[in-house]
Amino acid sequence: QVQLVESGGGLVQAGDSLRLACEASGRTVSGNAMGWFRQAPGKEREFVAVITWDGDTYYADSVKGRFTTSRDHAKDTTYLQMMSLKPEDTAVYYCAAHALGDYYAARNYDYWGQGTQVTVSS
Repeated sequence: QVQLVESGGGLVQAGDSLRLACEASGRTVSGNAMGWFRQAPGKEREFVAVITWDGDTYYADSVKGRFTTSRDHAKDTTYLQMMSLKPEDTAVYYCAAHALGDYYAARNYDYWGQGTQVTVSS
């Protein structure tokens, strides 16, 4: 079993930055791609970013150029650096361990964190 715990969310103003962290425990996820998703009230969970086990990254168009994901295998921790935050980035952010299939569908991830709230005020 894998446990994922996100941290780093909070309330910020538009234009500010935040860094989220996702720490894994139980079983290493160093061989998994690690994804970030978000869900705003009344909306479906959407893909944000993913980093493969060897460091390739892919981003949603809405965050490309503003968000960066990275990972530290020694700490089994994945990060999401968010810059130039906008009110439309407000959501609960989740990290997840990829299982199989494409990286963009939530159904292809089998372990999820509890989520961390990010609120961006205008």
